[in-house]
Amino acid sequence: MENFFKSTFQFITASALLLVISNSANAASTVAAPATKDVAIGLNEVYVPGGFDSSADAYVVASGLFPNGCYSWKGADVKHIDTFNHEIQSYATVSQGMCIMVLVPFSKEIRIGKLASGTHNLKFLNGDGTYLTKVMNIE
Repeated sequence: MENFFKSTFQFITASALLLVISNSANAASTVAAPATKDVAIGLNEVYVPGGFDSSADAYVVASGLFPNGCYSWKGADVKHIDTFNHEIQSYATVSQGMCIMVLVPFSKEIRIGKLASGTHNLKFLNGDGTYLTKVMNIE
């Protein structure tokens, strides 16, 4: 009889342990990845290199500061208003969670594309309604 209780106790203990482990595994698999969202960001400075011609892809180098370590560069949307006027909006992805609370500098190349010969006006839109303008000459 003592053997019966001992084996029953071992069986119940093993079953309970298996149940706890399987529930932990299910809970771990249902944990969602940290939520992210895309936000428009402002640029501090834009460098416009010279020497582009109409057969080459034009680009600029944009730099700025992210407010904290949860921000990462996503990209930029280039909207060609007409042949010589272009609007550029830069975006960052912000992740939820623990972030280092320091300003994080960034510098990224933004491809504008092939442009016609002449003087082009580039308007870099910030998320707050302000903008930065630059001029690019294409030979």
